[in-house]
Amino acid sequence: MPLSGRVPDLSAIEVLLAVAHAGSLNAAAAEVGVSQQAVSSRIRSIEAQTGVVLIRRGPRGSQLTEDGVVVAEWAARLLDVATQFDAGLAALREDHRSRLRVSASLTIAEQLLPGWLVSFRNAGAPGRRTELELTAVNSDTVVVHVQDGQADLGFVEGPRIPAGVRSRVVARDELVVVVAPTHPWTRRRRPVTAAELAASSLVTREHGSGTRDALSRALQQVLGPAYEQREPALSLSTATAIRAAVAAGAGPAVLSSLAVRDDTARGVLVRVPVDQLDLRRDLRAVWLGDRQPPAGAARDLISHIASYQPALQPHNLNARTGRTCAPPG
Repeated sequence: MPLSGRVPDLSAIEVLLAVAHAGSLNAAAAEVGVSQQAVSSRIRSIEAQTGVVLIRRGPRGSQLTEDGVVVAEWAARLLDVATQFDAGLAALREDHRSRLRVSASLTIAEQLLPGWLVSFRNAGAPGRRTELELTAVNSDTVVVHVQDGQADLGFVEGPRIPAGVRSRVVARDELVVVVAPTHPWTRRRRPVTAAELAASSLVTREHGSGTRDALSRALQQVLGPAYEQREPALSLSTATAIRAAVAAGAGPAVLSSLAVRDDTARGVLVRVPVDQLDLRRDLRAVWLGDRQPPAGAARDLISHIASYQPALQPHNLNARTGRTCAPPG
């Protein structure tokens, strides 16, 4: 049942209780820090709103009427509940600020979030620690976790963000083609084309992976939506497993440059130039609700990431050749 317009707001109730406690309008004014005229005006406003005479004014001062005493008793109980309500909200806000459940795609969880989270924790206010719970899954599952309330904040690398889910770009990445050192593509003089890549049996991530979706989107942009991707040589659930399979000669793979940088530096894997394809992609934070991330630790973390400068910045990618080049300047 909705409340009628006769119910005063909490600030008016506080003024009435101040009069009841202090015993006069002057003393109540001193208690709440306003003028006696302001208190008197507020009491008249409450009386007009409620339709009940609360104060009896006379030559010797003002005092509560019998009805006023009853209303003040009710108001005290109401204000006590409101105080508990306010304290409960504060506790929830503090819980959201001190505990953060994060669900992230594997590339982000393995390559970027550890540095972000350590820096975020170190930058926290003295004496206040945020309890961080991180779950690493593929991008589709991250979105499900956010939608179902299993995660306060998600990080995805896929190009598809469902309706109703808010997102913000927090970093950028590029996909690269890698093969074993003995693979024939290492001896090519020309970059691999989009059609050749689509016709190759790749070692890939499972369905629902942002990496797999980003590659499909890039191939569609060049070959059209009717292109046919050859069945994968292997479908594996982690970048670590894919890197090992490629190094063992299972076939080429398309992975984040962040995930293979150590392998290519040591010569375990060889990066192959690709023509036509633009394999750059945005990495996004996702959440439910307003355009702004949820207040508390989730918003604090995203703001921190925006100002965070990781040691490894993604290279710029030449969309025509697939080769990386140093950032300008």
